[in-house]
Amino acid sequence: MEKIPTLFIRDETSQRKHVRREVNPPCAWVLAGEGVATRKFDGTCVLVRDAKLYKRREIKPGKTAPPDFEEANLDLLTGKRMGWVPVGTGPEDALHREAWATGGPRPDGTYELVGPKVNGNPEGEHTHVLVPHGDEILNDAPRDFDGLRDWLLACDYEGIVWHHPDGRRAKLKKRDFAPTKAEST
Repeated sequence: MEKIPTLFIRDETSQRKHVRREVNPPCAWVLAGEGVATRKFDGTCVLVRDAKLYKRREIKPGKTAPPDFEEANLDLLTGKRMGWVPVGTGPEDALHREAWATGGPRPDGTYELVGPKVNGNPEGEHTHVLVPHGDEILNDAPRDFDGLRDWLLACDYEGIVWHHPDGRRAKLKKRDFAPTKAEST
């Protein structure tokens, strides 16, 4: 699980909450028309590997990782370590187990856990489910700043993740855009 870079450069004056019009150089392939746009679901990331379920875990600088933590990425900017821990039998993993129990066996890969008790249920699910990453292709997604801003602000999606055939990815979230004056009044 590598941190996916944002398509546009973050605006330092907004405490990195929003993006500027400049494309992030490692993501320029998106604006060149390469890769496939997919829906970014608003949930929590999980991994299926060898018929076992793992949940994403973030370790802040100075904190000790649990013994079963498998580091997958280090964010050099923030010092945070991201990785996986097995889903356990405790109450904190009940939603993961519920989603795992529905839908039958799943192939290895990453998924988004969504449902009534995840992030306020912006996806409107009635039960907890695992949605494969990259599953919903967005053929109509624009590839320019203004088009993407308008398109994302008008839809119900959290954002977009582009997948390049060589494995690179880029993302953009609705909340990456600062509201216009018309939207904030």
